[in-house]
Amino acid sequence: MEADHKRLIATFGEHGFNLETEPIGENEVTQSNKELLDLYNKHGQDREKFAFYLGFLEFDSNLAPSLLYLNTISKSFLKHLSKTANLEITREQTIVKAAKEDLQSLVNKVPFMLGMEFITIPWLEKMFSDLNEVFAKEIASYPGTVAEFLRAQNKNITVFGRIYFHLVENKDNEEYPFAFLATYSSQKGAHTPLKNALLEYKGQDELLLKLLSTVSLAAEKSSFISELMESGELFSPLKFTSSEAYTFLQEVPLYENSGILCRIPNWWKQKSGSFGLKIEVGEKKPSLVGFDAFLEFNPSLHFGDEEISAEELRSLLTESSGLSLIKGKWVEVNKENLQATLAAYEKAQTLAKAGNLTITEAMRLELNLNQSLQISEGEVSIEVTNGEWLDEIANKLANPPLIEDVKLGSDFKANLRPYQQEGVNWLKFMQELSLGACLADDMGLGKTVQVIALLEQIRGTSQGKSLLIIPASLMGNWQKELERFAPKISYQAIYSSKDCFDLSAPSIDLFITTYGMAMRLEELQSPLWNLVILDEAQAIKNPGTKQTRAIKALKAKARVALTGTPIENNLSDLWSLFDFLNKGLLGSTKEFKELTKTLNQSNGGYSKLRKVISPFILRRLKTDKTIIPDLPEKIESETYTELSKKQIVLYQALVKEL
Repeated sequence: MEADHKRLIATFGEHGFNLETEPIGENEVTQSNKELLDLYNKHGQDREKFAFYLGFLEFDSNLAPSLLYLNTISKSFLKHLSKTANLEITREQTIVKAAKEDLQSLVNKVPFMLGMEFITIPWLEKMFSDLNEVFAKEIASYPGTVAEFLRAQNKNITVFGRIYFHLVENKDNEEYPFAFLATYSSQKGAHTPLKNALLEYKGQDELLLKLLSTVSLAAEKSSFISELMESGELFSPLKFTSSEAYTFLQEVPLYENSGILCRIPNWWKQKSGSFGLKIEVGEKKPSLVGFDAFLEFNPSLHFGDEEISAEELRSLLTESSGLSLIKGKWVEVNKENLQATLAAYEKAQTLAKAGNLTITEAMRLELNLNQSLQISEGEVSIEVTNGEWLDEIANKLANPPLIEDVKLGSDFKANLRPYQQEGVNWLKFMQELSLGACLADDMGLGKTVQVIALLEQIRGTSQGKSLLIIPASLMGNWQKELERFAPKISYQAIYSSKDCFDLSAPSIDLFITTYGMAMRLEELQSPLWNLVILDEAQAIKNPGTKQTRAIKALKAKARVALTGTPIENNLSDLWSLFDFLNKGLLGSTKEFKELTKTLNQSNGGYSKLRKVISPFILRRLKTDKTIIPDLPEKIESETYTELSKKQIVLYQALVKEL
């Protein structure tokens, strides 16, 4: 039976994660899925221990995104662990710490899943600390070496030794602009020039060979290191030409795979010494607003923060590949990369000359620029930036406190909390821009009253009438809230097709109906609504239903969706929501499916998608003390109730049907 097949998923929360299983079809069962369930059966009662051993496993991309991400976190921890100096000496006393930029990289990789908003740098620091505790307990009782322990879990894991290679700039020497030094770490953690090892281990050949084992491994793969070893130069400080430094930098992955830790200039690690294409969108305010507004589109060439002309880039093509000093900065001259960058720039210029972009096209650039410029993923470094006008708009959307307060008169009868006032400001700002907005506040934070405040603010204007679509179960609640907080708003509730209603009645500000009626009432398709509002907007997550298609066909100047769960199960939920809010932003369903296939493999794929949609989603959490500082801590208690015999029979019959 299909119900017998399960897959593991993780759900993330403020203080950690939980593991759950969900049923899958027989055709979805993979070897990776079986390995995961085996690990879960072995360590599932200890979540942190499960997560620790998860990092040793290799998986295909058919797993739940939440599990793949947990695997990514654990792998990152193990990588930092294996790079820790004197690991064999410190063993269970080892403290693994990750740099902020490494943790930020993990934040950028967070997939769209339940609880993704909790994943922050402090959350990851706590996760690393928990994994560190698991390692300490496991290695304390392990009789062998740390390297043996790690390789027993995964034979392909790289265990770093005590040798370090250092490369720094030597700005006082034009002929030899780089300096190299090989060191080893002592038991006290200090770095000592490698030549001292010849004295320290004199007469102890076995210990010396063990220390140099990672260098010997690198020398087998690199003629550059092999020559330095044979000549003995490796044991002394060296001066490198730019050509020698370039060879060294290109081989860093090889050295690290051999177990040698490399300390190199940041401009190489961060690729800030490479050429790239920068595209600026929206420098000036457009004549129109909304998704039909046209924005300027300006491509330029850069290396680091410096702009460079196409002519200067072409002149570099005449030079040999390697490192070149330009405007006081070292730059990698890679002819293949230069030609690809120049070709992408010329294609971007052609696109710019063909006409300005709509806001939809501009914001989608982040997702489909490689396709538009006909280049492969990672082939060219491309950065999309906002011009002055668009940057101001994006900054306000991301930071509602920056938006000017909406004035609510005496006819509005509620006292809004500061975050609710900010929510109203944000909704009004989005409505004025004719942009679709998703208010995704946590349950209980007052999404309803914020929308009522917006409706009260636009009441009586010449902007037109609004339509509110809600589940039938919420009809009574909405009417009570309207009468309580905004008694001057005139509304009509449409319960059935037999109800009498006039959509053009001048006395009505708001029409309210249910999802079922919105599908049946063709009359709702005629007007151009000022605002169409969906409560519990997850009701349109299935794009193929007649109900969803009918609601998306409604004509409106602006749209608002209310939901506490913008994503419940998969990314198709997100696409359907945005197909209603801002049609075209995420492309067609076919284009979006193709995009989602690449998100796990693409470097920063999830962060690019998040950057595109985040301006249109406002989500606040009850756990955030800056939202409601006086909210008491949540108290959770588990209670169990026994079913009667009749209930047990009915329950088992229902499960069997599933």
